[in-house]
Amino acid sequence: MDEPLNIQNRYEEINQIGSGAYGTVFKGKNKKDNAVVALKRVRIPITDDGVPLSTIREVSLLKQIGTYRHPNIVQILDVCHGKRLEKELIMYIVFEHMEQDLSSYLDKCSRGAGIKSTEIRKITEGILSGVEFLHLHRIVHRDLKPQNILLTESGVVKLADFGLAKTYDFDMKLTSVVVTLWYRAPEILLGMPYATPVDIWSVGCILGELYLLKPLFCGSSDSDQLMKILRILGRPKFEDWPQDISLKYDSLDVGEVGDLRNLIPNLCENGFNLMMKMLTFKYSKRITASDALKHVYFSEEPLNT
Repeated sequence: MDEPLNIQNRYEEINQIGSGAYGTVFKGKNKKDNAVVALKRVRIPITDDGVPLSTIREVSLLKQIGTYRHPNIVQILDVCHGKRLEKELIMYIVFEHMEQDLSSYLDKCSRGAGIKSTEIRKITEGILSGVEFLHLHRIVHRDLKPQNILLTESGVVKLADFGLAKTYDFDMKLTSVVVTLWYRAPEILLGMPYATPVDIWSVGCILGELYLLKPLFCGSSDSDQLMKILRILGRPKFEDWPQDISLKYDSLDVGEVGDLRNLIPNLCENGFNLMMKMLTFKYSKRITASDALKHVYFSEEPLNT
């Protein structure tokens, strides 16, 4: 892997635009041509053996993604290093800069006339296209949420923030809990191993949010989140409930179950069918991104509402 360039030689921070557990994002500019960029600053612990191999692999992965220039993946422009401290290294991942994410767009639409069905379809298709690209390259995003989905001025969707993405082998399952609570799949909430289907569940949640203009499942803890899901979608079939976990099927006290169809009355039948395929409880039965893109929802006569 090429040695990352020093951040001070190439880019200048302008102001902070976001932060989280895995890094801080700044609006910045390229000193060479004054182009506006996004700079994600991450702190990498240094062990006695130097920079962890996992980090080197992650940086290589980011550079690899950047070479494809996929239309629904935010463009990764550069990887640079900043200060090297005694026990940590400051790294900068440089992305193309966009002013709007899906969260701010949803907030704006909730104060207006909502979102047209044709626009929801276009956004959902863009998200799935980006997810399909990641999955075909054996990458699980693991943190899909409106804040990590960017929109260009012309309405093109771009998936961002791969700080939690990991390449995986098909005989390996990922086990660490990372996905933001309201978009977590049941297998994560139940502490089970998981893989690419977790991203599909997140897309299903986002599709519902595009119609509702508010999150679909708003739990306050893992257990509360699971109950919120079951009280809307109902209890899964007994054969779909995992047998090797402490929470037993017979102990589920879901109470009165709502009706997702009535909850989102402006969702067309084909859209509802696709959403239910993405919000399938058992991950092995959940639709894939490739199959979801072939769903009739994206090819039916456009709705103008």
